[in-house]
Amino acid sequence: MKYIQTILFLLSLSLLVPTSYSKDWSFQLEPYLMATSINGDASVGRINGVEVDLNFGNILKRLDSAGMLHFEALNKSGWGLMLDYGFMDLSQKAHSKREGIIKARVRQSVFDALVFYRSNIQQGSVDYYAGIRTWDNKLDLNLDPTFYPGSLTQDIHEDWIDIVVGIRWLHELNQRWKMQFIGDIGGMGIESKFTSNIDLGLQYKMTNLLTLDIKYKATWVNYESGKSGQVDYFQYDTVTHGPIIGLIFNF
Repeated sequence: MKYIQTILFLLSLSLLVPTSYSKDWSFQLEPYLMATSINGDASVGRINGVEVDLNFGNILKRLDSAGMLHFEALNKSGWGLMLDYGFMDLSQKAHSKREGIIKARVRQSVFDALVFYRSNIQQGSVDYYAGIRTWDNKLDLNLDPTFYPGSLTQDIHEDWIDIVVGIRWLHELNQRWKMQFIGDIGGMGIESKFTSNIDLGLQYKMTNLLTLDIKYKATWVNYESGKSGQVDYFQYDTVTHGPIIGLIFNF
């Protein structure tokens, strides 16, 4: 939630600047929905190589809450700022005659803060960007055994920051339609071993105020902390992907 508050704070500042100064800036705010799937494997403590395979249908059944928001500010000089935030909060409860009652809650959130420079080309533009991608993953496990009194609880909270660099290409197909490609890479072992993001899609200009955004997005990460086999070990090697539909407000 603190990232959403940051975006709203930036929007408030844009309304307070003098009119002559605000003419130098253009802004975009886009709430969007993503039919998310997560694939890969994870390791927690002494449990290694657990397959992560959640499609949109499975996630939707277990989803408690979610939110996705994108914000951009572009100066006429070509310099700009991009902020993107998305989170999911999932929970599941399972019963087993042998193990007892197992409760699990998983939260994954990703926040991008990027600075870019726009170079206008024929029938479009190219943005060169760099910044940070922050990950916040939390896993709560609670086991009520069938044959033993009491319960077992394990809470794991891992967050880290990756440096990323990338490029965005916008190509105008006609006065209404625009094609978009985004690709970046990061990690380099500073925090995660590797992270990358690829977006490919189309934008349709409905009015000067509203633009429909349709694309497919995939974000990879390979992160590891602690020592394999130890209680504090955590490894997360997944790709979060799926189609996106959003509505861009231009002002």
